[in-house]
Amino acid sequence: MAILSTIKIKNGELPDEPGVYLYYNVAEKLLYVGKATSLKKRVTSYFSSKYQHADDVYARRISKMVSEIATIDYVETPTVIEALVLEANYIRAKQPYYNVLLQDDRSFLFLVFTNEDYPKPVLKRGLELAREGINPFMTAQEIDAVAGDKYLAVYGPFTSPGALRKALELLRKIFPWSECEPPSKTGKNRPCFYAHIKLCPGVCTGMVTRAEYKKTIRGLMRFFDGKKMSVIHQLEKQMKAAAHTLAFEQAGELKRRIFELQHIRDIAVLTRDFSPLPYENPDKDFVNALGRVEAYDISNTAGTHSVGSMVVFESGQPEKSKYRQFKIKTVEGPNDVASLQEVILRRLKRAETSPKAWPLPDVMVIDGGKPQVNAVQAILDQEQVRVPIVGLSKGADRKKDELIYNQSDTFLARVVQAQKPLFQKARDEAHRFAQRYHKQLRGKVMKGGA
Repeated sequence: MAILSTIKIKNGELPDEPGVYLYYNVAEKLLYVGKATSLKKRVTSYFSSKYQHADDVYARRISKMVSEIATIDYVETPTVIEALVLEANYIRAKQPYYNVLLQDDRSFLFLVFTNEDYPKPVLKRGLELAREGINPFMTAQEIDAVAGDKYLAVYGPFTSPGALRKALELLRKIFPWSECEPPSKTGKNRPCFYAHIKLCPGVCTGMVTRAEYKKTIRGLMRFFDGKKMSVIHQLEKQMKAAAHTLAFEQAGELKRRIFELQHIRDIAVLTRDFSPLPYENPDKDFVNALGRVEAYDISNTAGTHSVGSMVVFESGQPEKSKYRQFKIKTVEGPNDVASLQEVILRRLKRAETSPKAWPLPDVMVIDGGKPQVNAVQAILDQEQVRVPIVGLSKGADRKKDELIYNQSDTFLARVVQAQKPLFQKARDEAHRFAQRYHKQLRGKVMKGGA
């Protein structure tokens, strides 16, 4: 088994950031490409003794691969999703030996875009494409020649099916696509389920033209080409054109999409699905390592000296240097809901002016029930920001926390149930931090009046 310290590493160290890592042998032949939420942690995991002692074919193959590594290169990416895309593009272009070998008899997953009036992204196994006469590793020109009438493009291979599906769930909020047919085909004019939750642009009701719909699909395809910045620049041009023609609603929607692309949060693509071990269950990745969770609470005494708190948990642990406190400025009297709205609005404005210091969270946890959750959602809607909200209410008997969240979001429902202890811990910490600040503020006022 090789020792990491004896291997040549780009820049002499591995960053604790998302990205793609590349293993080369002494002949500078590419052995393997992988993705990581943390390049440092993921690469280090390959050199664990568990591969030396594990008695299965997969572990032995990894051990053999690691013994051949002479050089490690890497490419950092702004987000985990972009690491997922970059890994697939590298594997497609370079076809590293161990990526194919370690896949064993499992088929790679590919993302295809159908060639029809309203194209759809569809997931296909390599074996399925082979039956259609398509070698997924063909060039775009070769695929077009063989199946251009059926598919616009083929992306992949993707080694983590769970991560790809969850990435698509997240991207659909930015690039809404249709799974339905237009009224001209169905003879109906009713919105589908996804149109109600704004994940379908309205193909089912004829609310979107073919040209506008294809613009969105081309944006999603460019994202999977690894050209996120190109997508953002194109959306900015469209936004300016819409504003110039006084189409302010369209300009506002484009602004939201640009903001979300610039602040992609990776709640859906987490650590466990980025493991080199196939027997680690990728469906459990949402329970292991949420990125950034923020919890909020309000504290006052009969409406006086009202304050708000924001605490931050990263990868399940409190980050006290990132806690923030707010002295309520615009609300008079005991109105916790309005005070909470002020805090959230001020917090979101900080995200616009200082995105690195105030990155958007993966989840907002609110101490309260439906009134508080609805109030926060109203502010997010107003600012065109999409962040999942989870409220914790004491419930009717005041003894058991009731979870308040958007239950139509099936992925969020799984996260909420799995992470309830973390959300409770964050809520309790926000409560403690708010009370402490309130007591400090009240104490200063009392001393000043003494």
